[in-house]
Amino acid sequence: MQRRDFVGATLGLAAAALAAPFVPVRAERRLKILILGGTRFVGPHMAEYALSRGHTLTFFNRGKTNPGVLPGVERIQGDRNGDLQGLAGREWDAVIDNSGYLPRQVRASAELLHRSVPYYMFISSVSVYASFAQANDEGSPVGTLTDPTVEKIDGETYGPLKALCESAALAVYGPGHTSVLRPGLIVGPDDNTDRFTYWPARASRGGTLVAPNSPRDPVQVIDVRDLARFAIAAVEQNTAGTFNVLSPPGRFTIGDVVDESIRAANELARPSPPPVAVWLPAAFLEAQGVAPWSDMPVWAPSVGEEAGFALVSAERALKAGLTIRPMVETVTDTLRWFLGQPEAQRQNLKAGLSAEREAKVLAAWKG
Repeated sequence: MQRRDFVGATLGLAAAALAAPFVPVRAERRLKILILGGTRFVGPHMAEYALSRGHTLTFFNRGKTNPGVLPGVERIQGDRNGDLQGLAGREWDAVIDNSGYLPRQVRASAELLHRSVPYYMFISSVSVYASFAQANDEGSPVGTLTDPTVEKIDGETYGPLKALCESAALAVYGPGHTSVLRPGLIVGPDDNTDRFTYWPARASRGGTLVAPNSPRDPVQVIDVRDLARFAIAAVEQNTAGTFNVLSPPGRFTIGDVVDESIRAANELARPSPPPVAVWLPAAFLEAQGVAPWSDMPVWAPSVGEEAGFALVSAERALKAGLTIRPMVETVTDTLRWFLGQPEAQRQNLKAGLSAEREAKVLAAWKG
């Protein structure tokens, strides 16, 4: 299914917020936090925010991904596939597991840590839900596998495996000492998937760009920094439970994403000719082989099996303190980060239409 490919403030207020530097407030209680993984996209943002709050961190990973990130953080080298001994005999106040994809891995780390670490946070995904034909909340059915021992991760198994990982953590720690965060599409600076980045990156090239269906079509995302702040706050407060962590239904549309991408491109990249969006009907895009999520990232048509994909409830997380920053801030910061990347990376996006395919689609539309 296409959805598995991604395995309001006013503009003036948003601009003022962008101009004001973020000044973190130190936590009343300083914690020792273990992060399983920690060096790719989500992990560094969680770590940076935790450090700004005065907490002490340890990364546990293989030391292969971004080994130079946050060099002042303690490293324990190991492997979740059988080499956890570096964690034995150590104590932390909490563990954040943002690298668990197989229930076997999560169960092993939880069993090793639960005697010396009182709180376990597992970073899951809204992909756990069995169906998106309707709106989901935290009590909706999750996907299952015919063979729960399967360890091949693909578009069909990713969500059900994450659900089994959640169960593994809860089985060891119990519901009173476990939090499960289910983010939607995680976006913002440092994203290594290019799924959201495609839009401001494409706008920065200028010219006519293909946009999907209607600017009114709803989307749901979560800025990685908002996810990080919610996660660390939950750790500080020992918050237990399961939370969908994403923008509430109706907060954002694909039009917001495209319009803010064009605005940011004109401000930061100043391409010539300037970017202009042409909104092509979903049926036409489908006929041209343009797929939601992979070719038109962030967006999926709200029909059929995808009817509820942008209707996932965020009410529980919002009541627990989740904040959602304006789209203008996420887009602007993402483009600023993207423009600072090496030329080779900027020319080879992992998501979205290539320039050649986009030109063919536009030619077909004009024809």
